Amino acid sequence: MRFKTDLKNIRTFSKLVAALNSLEKIAWVRLDDDTVRFTVIPDTGSQVWASLSVDLIFDNYHLQSNEANNTINLELPLGPLQRALRSAQGSNQASLRLTKRDGIPMLSMTIHAMTKEGAQEARGAFGAGGMRSHNGNSDPDPFGDDLFHQESLELTMKREREKVITQDIPVRVLHPDTVETIMQPKVREPDVNIQLPPLLQLKAISDRFTKLALTTSAGRGGSGPGGGNAQNPKLEISANMHGSLRLRLGAEALDITSVWDGLENPDLDPSQLTMPLEEHPSTKFKAEGPEKWATVRVDGKDWSKVLSVGRLEGRVIASFSDDHALILYVYIPNYDDSSTEDVVTYYVSSYSA
Repeated sequence: MRFKTDLKNIRTFSKLVAALNSLEKIAWVRLDDDTVRFTVIPDTGSQVWASLSVDLIFDNYHLQSNEANNTINLELPLGPLQRALRSAQGSNQASLRLTKRDGIPMLSMTIHAMTKEGAQEARGAFGAGGMRSHNGNSDPDPFGDDLFHQESLELTMKREREKVITQDIPVRVLHPDTVETIMQPKVREPDVNIQLPPLLQLKAISDRFTKLALTTSAGRGGSGPGGGNAQNPKLEISANMHGSLRLRLGAEALDITSVWDGLENPDLDPSQLTMPLEEHPSTKFKAEGPEKWATVRVDGKDWSKVLSVGRLEGRVIASFSDDHALILYVYIPNYDDSSTEDVVTYYVSSYSA
């Protein structure tokens, strides 16, 4: 079993790992010849299934195992990986390989960085041969021998040297049978598909609503707005097939709403449907007009963690199954190949009203 690769798009990789780490500290990683998959399934809260093409984050990729497609399955702590990737940002080169230390499987990240000695020392080297008078002449020969003393190139430039950092991340190598039991949730056909506004904007307003709910609940000493308790306020998220998204925090003592209009409802591909397009739930929702909403109720704190994926800055399509579930498809642009996009899928369950 072998795995070795150089890293690329480290900033994007780091942002993804940070978003996953906000939900859960452990991820299952599945490597094969073509794809890298990250799966995060917390005990409670939203699940994440990320499927990335190898060339989005890896280069000079070498993988070998006895399984089909050279598949390797790992259980990986996200915190140490996030810290290692943070160290690798701005490096000249970073690589990752599967190895062992004292019999324990490790993902070993090797980072090559160039460090420069202070510019002050370099300026000192230049300043040693400053201008001065020559033979009392106030306008000396600029090429006089005593004006410029010879210096080595090393002294007149910022010295550079390579620093190599190695960070070991303990992992567990999983048996294929174990991983096969991990299945993506089955969700019915969505009632509404809509492209969300920028997630960081949506997160800022959602966090404001959640904070307000916590403050109000603490002041009243009872159940929280939206039906949640004081520690877990619930937010209501709705969308229609006419380009509108609605975020609401509602209760007897508090009812506030924020609405986005003019959003895109993406067209469905009939070839990907299990039914005629005219019979699809979203078609029926659209026919009933802008007052027909699909609604889910989410935990405010969990929703904030989900929205942290907005740091990836990709477009996000939300699929609403009314009063059942919300699926977010976060598309990560591949700058090396603009014709392809990788996707991170979030499954968010709806709480009952």
